[in-house]
Amino acid sequence: MKIEAVVTAEIELLTAIKNADVLFLEKILHDDLLFNLPDGNTITKEFDLATYRSGRMKIDALEAADQTINLIGDTAVVAVTVSLRGSLDSNPINGVLRYIRVWKQFDENLKVIAGSCIQLQ
Repeated sequence: MKIEAVVTAEIELLTAIKNADVLFLEKILHDDLLFNLPDGNTITKEFDLATYRSGRMKIDALEAADQTINLIGDTAVVAVTVSLRGSLDSNPINGVLRYIRVWKQFDENLKVIAGSCIQLQ
């Protein structure tokens, strides 16, 4: 695994999130994904995809900064700050979040296997 591949995968992931590209998200998120939300709830891949499929999640703007990537064997851990503007269930989302995301290499594909985010002040 190379850092460049992880950087590219992160860009593709954020683009898919912004565009609500469910088909791409289905490919890049591992079936057994667990993700912790800022409110403490843990969601699955299917829960996440359902919010995009239903149109409940809408992202208007998304910008990543301050990215750190550690490679550990066939796994990459990414810490990144994301400025986000959009809505969930018509409730506005507007803030800066710090994500940690875990990528794992499967044959030719990188997939997100875990993640978490917190709201920054």
